[in-house]
Amino acid sequence: MTRKITANIYMTIDGRGAFPKYPGYDIPTGSRDEPDEFFRSMWTDRYDDVTTVIMGRRSFVGHRKTHSEKNRKPTDPKFMFEYSRFLDRVDKVCLSHRLKNPNWENSRVMKGDLATIVHKLKREKGGNIIAEGGPRLSFEFIRRDLADDYWFLVMPVIYGQGPRYWWPLKEQRNLKLLSSSHMPYGELVLHYESNRE
Repeated sequence: MTRKITANIYMTIDGRGAFPKYPGYDIPTGSRDEPDEFFRSMWTDRYDDVTTVIMGRRSFVGHRKTHSEKNRKPTDPKFMFEYSRFLDRVDKVCLSHRLKNPNWENSRVMKGDLATIVHKLKREKGGNIIAEGGPRLSFEFIRRDLADDYWFLVMPVIYGQGPRYWWPLKEQRNLKLLSSSHMPYGELVLHYESNRE
């Protein structure tokens, strides 16, 4: 069975890869022990079927610094410790030409053509794969039609700054909406699959 690749995308309404402040952004919508719907959809519900996470260098270094279990603070919510344990145990692939030593257990650095790397990973044994990165990596997954499905968190902000998700494409990409929901402070959580018909 082919491993499925999901791309997680976090963006403002105007397609910027940023996490700006907006009313309610800092108010937890889950509880101390349970994540909110967004986090469940994009992460918690995937813990049993995902065994590989692909990240760009910046995302990898940021996650290592913030989300490895050894860097957790005692005051962090219980579900964030579960997230850290998940990240520590899965195979983490850092896409980088510059990083030499990943310095995080179960991690490896890969460089070269993204499509070649993705096809190699899909042939390896294991569960499904999440691509977790910024706009540049996510756009390459879209441009090259490498992801099987997408989770979007759309924040209720027209930001006007920060890295862009959208650049010209040579051909359009059709998606099929699988689910949509909204969060208490105006965020949208959208799940699409690639429509390759």
